[in-house]
Amino acid sequence: MSPAQARSLPGGSRRAASTGDPASRIAWPNKAGLLLVLILFAAYCLLPVWWLVVSATKNSAELFATSGFWFAHGFDLASNLRELFDFQSHIFERWILNTLGYAVIGSALATLFAAGAGYVFAKYRFTGRRFFFAVVLGGVLLPPNVLAIPLYLLFSQVHATNTYWSVFLPSLVSPFGVYLCRIYAEAGVPDELLEAARIDGAGEIYVFRSIALRLMRPALITVFLFQLVAIWNNVLLPLVMLNDQHLYPITLGLYSMYASASAIGAPPNATALVVTGVLVSVIPLIIAFIALQRYWRGGVAVGAIRG
Repeated sequence: MSPAQARSLPGGSRRAASTGDPASRIAWPNKAGLLLVLILFAAYCLLPVWWLVVSATKNSAELFATSGFWFAHGFDLASNLRELFDFQSHIFERWILNTLGYAVIGSALATLFAAGAGYVFAKYRFTGRRFFFAVVLGGVLLPPNVLAIPLYLLFSQVHATNTYWSVFLPSLVSPFGVYLCRIYAEAGVPDELLEAARIDGAGEIYVFRSIALRLMRPALITVFLFQLVAIWNNVLLPLVMLNDQHLYPITLGLYSMYASASAIGAPPNATALVVTGVLVSVIPLIIAFIALQRYWRGGVAVGAIRG
């Protein structure tokens, strides 16, 4: 830089130019290191997905005889899908429908119940409020698998095991959803707005439905996604509750296929069919996250600004 150019710069810029701007020299290695860490983390997360996609294009023999991270000579994805959906008189289609019922309807209702409970804990004062919320926090800390046997004993008392209700009803409870909705309702739903609606003559149900639910949308989407993944991936509760294969969700159905892959009379391509079924089972979750991420990301940012 010429002296004339240096004199034309502001004071801070002249000092940076004269010293060679050491801050910028330090920033580039930091950015490169951060970029490298993000690339490695992304590769770590996407590598199992890549293995799943590659493995779904192979038959059972190629699955164990070839590299797990590259395609074999043949490309059997179409035949694997055809065999999978034809397996045991199209029972895989029934498993998908069961899972959609358990997960989508259960997650939607669980989100609605969690929103109502969280809103009540955040905006109403009543006797025992802290105690009941402490019970909810205890439910958050309790692993869901611990409740499988007590739930089985409870449903067996009313002769409701091996039914849709034995898997569907427990999925309607989300202690984490209640906790998250309560925190978000306290920070993101102004008391002044609720009082203004009440002064205008709005009832409590209308205030909750038309005002609180709209402001709590980011929290509701978060609860819905977490509950959707939890129900979709749950295998222990259906395993304990269900005996009829026509009631199985997709996770338990694939587990039963894998367990019978080495049994006498099992299809020779059973292992490849299980891998292909796993690939099919994750596609709805990917679609749900892609479809809802713009509401989730934007709403969380708004909630952070409010907080």
